[in-house]
Amino acid sequence: MERKVVVGLGNPGPEYRETRHNAGFLVAHGLVDRMKARPLENTRTYEAWIAGLDDARELVVLTPLTFMNASGQALLDYGARHGVTPDALLVVVDDVYLPLGQIRLRAQGDDGGHNGLTSLTESLGTDAFARLRIGVGRGDEEQVLKDHVLSGFAPEETAELTGMLDRACEASLAWAREGIVFAMNRFNARPRAARENAPEGER
Repeated sequence: MERKVVVGLGNPGPEYRETRHNAGFLVAHGLVDRMKARPLENTRTYEAWIAGLDDARELVVLTPLTFMNASGQALLDYGARHGVTPDALLVVVDDVYLPLGQIRLRAQGDDGGHNGLTSLTESLGTDAFARLRIGVGRGDEEQVLKDHVLSGFAPEETAELTGMLDRACEASLAWAREGIVFAMNRFNARPRAARENAPEGER
């Protein structure tokens, strides 16, 4: 049976659970809940769940337990057990260059300075895999970037975060069921509030 694999990037451990850098984990766990996915396996390097998409396909949701900078090792270990190809892969990752509330799908591309994507690209030997970037905002430009991504979301961001995570789960399922082009066309538009607040020429 054909398998699609969604890899949500983040860091393991309770101290990182609700941080911006763990947006990929948050989406992955949301997918598990939404799909009522059952545990597939829990290894030293990753945790994985599986659910049916339709009669011919399954969806695997995987979270690396290797810490962000070694995410590629987790995928290599999964691939050694089950096999995985770049065209069957969607990587969900936080993005400080997107405002909170915005998501963006791409069929492939460079790592954009994200260490998790760097590790995956090196392990796969290609950057030709789909990725879903989750906007977590840059915050105070004076704050060290590492400190920002390892910080939690503010209470006033909760509603925006919840809506964004819901859209990210929907986008991931659209990718799995209909492909990257369909998902990009449907989900890459900015949220209505962002469009309405943008300068007239940028709407």
